[in-house]
Amino acid sequence: MASKRINPLDAAEGTGQSATMNDAPIRNAASVILLRDAATNPRVLMGQRGKNAAFMPNKYVFPGGAVELDDGDVPLAAMPGAETMNRLAMRSPVGMERAIIASAIREVWEETGLKFSAPGTSPADLPDDWAAFFAAGEVPSAAGFHYIFRAITPPKRPRRFDARFFLVDAERATGDLDDFSTAEDELSHLHWVELDEARKLNLPFITEVVLAEVAALARSGKPPTSVPFFNNTHDISEFLRLS
Repeated sequence: MASKRINPLDAAEGTGQSATMNDAPIRNAASVILLRDAATNPRVLMGQRGKNAAFMPNKYVFPGGAVELDDGDVPLAAMPGAETMNRLAMRSPVGMERAIIASAIREVWEETGLKFSAPGTSPADLPDDWAAFFAAGEVPSAAGFHYIFRAITPPKRPRRFDARFFLVDAERATGDLDDFSTAEDELSHLHWVELDEARKLNLPFITEVVLAEVAALARSGKPPTSVPFFNNTHDISEFLRLS
């Protein structure tokens, strides 16, 4: 278990830049692209945000959300590969990797009801928002998670996130991939959508860009050679590749 808690609001710390005083704070966040039937008919899981949401209302998005303070304290049954871990550490607050990965698993579970887990024992001092996850004798597992994209929300937005996007084979999830009955109500119209059809939905710009990356990776069947990073910490956007 992690011995040091890292404030998930410290997103800009590792970029060498900081948000201006007049902008919303930049929060670390994680989104997960669940890819199904990659070799035959690639589909991804998407849901629609509410019309009254402060951030991206009515838009179709991948499951995801902000890193919480306790996420870094949660034990994981398995970590992603070394390449993903090394890239997550680039231009990020020191030690934030575990919290980002745990939050990715938690957000998928909360917003879709699907779990990425392995059999295990619950620790004694488990954070409250993780208790139900561990109740069935399951420990979160990030085996097979690939870090494929990163983007910081531009200035002058009501919410700002430093979002890391992960791609994972949906078959690694436990349970019925078509059962969203235990999902929270943050996303509606959860469904599996073919990659070409997904681009016809009401999408945020960055989601369209990520879908293009996913389509290329699905065709190649290989992890990314580098991670595109749209760094919009300030008014002038910076495009980088983390390799």
